[in-house]
Amino acid sequence: MPKYLVIVESPAKAKTIKKYLGANYEVLASNGHVRDLPKSQLGIDIENNCEPKYITIRGKGELLAKLRKEVKKADKIYLATDPDREGEAISWHLSKALKLEDKKVYRITFNEITKNAIKASIKEPRNIDMDLVDAQQARRVLDRLVGYEISPLLWAKVKRGLSAGRVQSVALRIICDREEEINAFVPEEYWTLDASIQVNGDKKPIVAKFYGEKDNKITIRSKEELDQILANLENAEYKVSEVKKSERTKKAPVPFTTSTLQQEAAKALNFSTQKTMRLAQQLYEGVDIKGKGSVGLITYLRTDSTRISDEAKESAREYIINSYGEQFVDDKEEKKDSKKRIQDAHEAIRPSYVEYSPVILKESLSRDLFRLYQLIWKRFVASQMKAAKYETTSVKIDANNYRFTCAASKVIFEGFMSVYTSEDDKIDSNTLSNSLNKDSKLELKDMDSKQHFTQPPAHFTEASLVKTLEELGIGRPSTYAPTITTIIARRYVAKENKNLYVTEIGEVVNQIMKQAFSSIVDVNFTANLESLLDCVEDGTVNWKTVIKNFYPDLDEAVKAAQEELGEYKIEDEVTEVICEECGRNMVIKYGPHGKFLACPGFPDCRNTKPYLEKIGVKCPKCDGEIILRKTKKGRKYYGCENNPECDFMSWQKPSEKRCPECNGVLLEKGNKLVCMDQQCGYVEQKPKEDKED
Repeated sequence: MPKYLVIVESPAKAKTIKKYLGANYEVLASNGHVRDLPKSQLGIDIENNCEPKYITIRGKGELLAKLRKEVKKADKIYLATDPDREGEAISWHLSKALKLEDKKVYRITFNEITKNAIKASIKEPRNIDMDLVDAQQARRVLDRLVGYEISPLLWAKVKRGLSAGRVQSVALRIICDREEEINAFVPEEYWTLDASIQVNGDKKPIVAKFYGEKDNKITIRSKEELDQILANLENAEYKVSEVKKSERTKKAPVPFTTSTLQQEAAKALNFSTQKTMRLAQQLYEGVDIKGKGSVGLITYLRTDSTRISDEAKESAREYIINSYGEQFVDDKEEKKDSKKRIQDAHEAIRPSYVEYSPVILKESLSRDLFRLYQLIWKRFVASQMKAAKYETTSVKIDANNYRFTCAASKVIFEGFMSVYTSEDDKIDSNTLSNSLNKDSKLELKDMDSKQHFTQPPAHFTEASLVKTLEELGIGRPSTYAPTITTIIARRYVAKENKNLYVTEIGEVVNQIMKQAFSSIVDVNFTANLESLLDCVEDGTVNWKTVIKNFYPDLDEAVKAAQEELGEYKIEDEVTEVICEECGRNMVIKYGPHGKFLACPGFPDCRNTKPYLEKIGVKCPKCDGEIILRKTKKGRKYYGCENNPECDFMSWQKPSEKRCPECNGVLLEKGNKLVCMDQQCGYVEQKPKEDKED
């Protein structure tokens, strides 16, 4: 009997695949990569055509020995790693590590771990795609060059153990730029005015919002403007000038890609990108289902395609007809997306078996696996359903020369919304009287005015950062989660209540990267490099050409930065704080959470203490000193040295100058000083000497 060996990455995947293959097949796992660049050195021979030096990953020797034994017994070897660049590279490394050159070796890929997909892939094996391998090699080498060339400079400038990454540094810059926008934001006052109006014959009044003049929208900027409008509206007659009814449709969403799944799982389930990918990996590789064994429940999870196979569409169509009725099936022809898809060979993320509804699988899945599977299943089924239809009614009400508006909508056909709704699908459920028309008699019951202030741009969340990275063309489906995880793990960014904040150490690293390596942290440069990697994958650009064009600029920037660093040796800043254990003056050092005080007598004296950085401003509440503090996760804020007795705090830096109008605290926001009391609203330009600090 012939003997066949199938090698995959993970034991879970091996278990699921083994179920679909006969007794002649042995399925083993490599547990991910088996070779990589060495940790102790650069591992790239720049002089010798940028040749990478790969070594066996520590701890993989025993596993490789076991695989080599099985290779000797096998008549054919199938490399069945994931269907993307990294999967292709793992297969290539396996072929090198196991010395398969003289063996019958075949590469097989499948987008879902189902019996049909596995059998079909065995029937259509191919050779290892070296263009895919080279694209992955190029990414790995680029990342290694950036990390190993720049990190020592960060050690010299800030502290040992810091590191710079090619994509991570750009992600950090994007977050820092947003923080600067937020810190520089000056709120502007505006008012809203709502009229509560009784319609003849109705019990409940309707609420109409102030629009402006009949042909001109007005934003009410102050209490004075509001009072003038209210004075002009005194004794005004309210009349309906227009009632407009229309029918609108809301299209079904497309199935999930990697980035949209990460975004929706963050919003709907409060999952981090890392958690979403870990759970999705389990669903893809196989989960034990009662009575079925190990079953791969979703298609491949790293994709930026929204394409769906004809077979999957037909399965969804049958399911929707049987479960909801034929009127819910979307029969329109799918429009091809003209945008270039990097991994369009894959499908969107969808259930492998649409008939396995979440209800059927609930008992077999853990809570989090169930919630993620349910999200994917519902989104896919909804994507194959008709658009939702709703009727909208908009009303214009005139009084003197002013106009108020109100609107309502009601769903008349649920369509896809009978299965799936997101935050964006929620429709305003106001109701308006069916009898409301131009002849309706209206009576003003009440006016409700509210003061508001414009809000700064929102802090990034993991979901919004993924969306931004995708829009800017930075990274790919497989890199979003590791990028975010890395900058949080390095403590460059702190995550609090979903929001991402730059830490003190993150600010320092970003500043150095912007000054010394501006091109590497340039968004357009990084996006262009991603496009070049796609060209390597397409076979139109040689991967070593990309490295050779990139390295000289990096090398030049590193040398220039080293010279600058050489001009001023970064010495520890000596403070007036005396070490109570040995009497030396303590110095400021950088740790994982930012600055701290340490005794210069280390290792003889190991005394350390928190560094309370005074900013030279008195607390407005108790006259103590305001100091720069940090939250537990490293986010900066300003608080009183007498905390907890005094509760003064501000996210923005207070100025020593007081507000000339209310004597309140002025905060530094970009190039302006703004009163901390929004009701006061005082703003002035920062003095030039402050700008230079």
